[in-house]
Amino acid sequence: MPSVSERDAFSTHLVRAALAVASPAGARARLSVLIHHRVRREPDPLFPGEIDAARFDAQLRLLARLFNVIPLRDAVPMLTAGTLPARAACITFDDGYADNCEVALPILARHGLEAAFFVSTGYLDGGLMWNDAIIESIRGARGKRLDLTPIGLRAFAIETLDEKHGAISELIAGAKYLDPSEREKRCAAIRDLANVDVPRDLMMRSDQVRALHAAGMDIGAHTVSHPILVRIDKEEARREIAEGKSALETIIDAPVRHFAYPNGVPGVDYGRAHVEIVRELGFDAAFSTACGAASRRSDMFQLPRFTPWDRTPLRIGARFVRNLSAQVAVA
Repeated sequence: MPSVSERDAFSTHLVRAALAVASPAGARARLSVLIHHRVRREPDPLFPGEIDAARFDAQLRLLARLFNVIPLRDAVPMLTAGTLPARAACITFDDGYADNCEVALPILARHGLEAAFFVSTGYLDGGLMWNDAIIESIRGARGKRLDLTPIGLRAFAIETLDEKHGAISELIAGAKYLDPSEREKRCAAIRDLANVDVPRDLMMRSDQVRALHAAGMDIGAHTVSHPILVRIDKEEARREIAEGKSALETIIDAPVRHFAYPNGVPGVDYGRAHVEIVRELGFDAAFSTACGAASRRSDMFQLPRFTPWDRTPLRIGARFVRNLSAQVAVA
């Protein structure tokens, strides 16, 4: 009977063969772009499905076996020129979490891989994203219930991890599409009612962005304050995109060529007007969170990205292959 390692090796061989057919080299090439956010040092009991250092290390080991992993700055021009290798892939991170530099970077370096980091500049140097304000408020809240009726919400059971997770999911869903100023007010009110001192070191410092750049990583723009672009007016959207780009270029003293739409669902989180703004501001390419893989026919300002991970190499490979043939949504 084959050993586990022998079965994994056989599965990897089958997946590589399938990927080579679905993602050949040259003019018919497809580019798979992976999304990450955080890489925690240890598993988080409140979010056991999130990536930690050990899982990220295993993912990169498998990714390097299945794909030709290319820096984003090289992959985009190769895609347009029709010169990508077979099984081409890129690694990206969104938002700008400190663990991207502290945890993910050493693991990437160990595997000899590069990634692109899309950073929301308004949270650098001690800021906190609105969703993390909710997460950390509920995580740190004590007692069996948290009464949010004073701010027009409801009371939540928070005694167990499952109850806290459920409260977080509901509160984030309810706040995501609020006007940004109203969203910030709600998050502050939740924090006050929870009576929690939230952490101020979750996001990168400017020197960590520079460290990523110095290590050969690509730095991309992701607005200033991560708004849902369709929820703000056009001029505010332009300011968010332009000022995020400018701030990063000042930090790394180099051009910022790529952009990722916050939340990134085409037609829901951004529209055609925002695609044109990104094009006018001089970016080379922009990325959504639509599933699928990019081809030479793709809109270079609405390139798809996805998260394919599963439990075994064969199942992960099957998801990669399906993604290569997915219809890509655009705004």
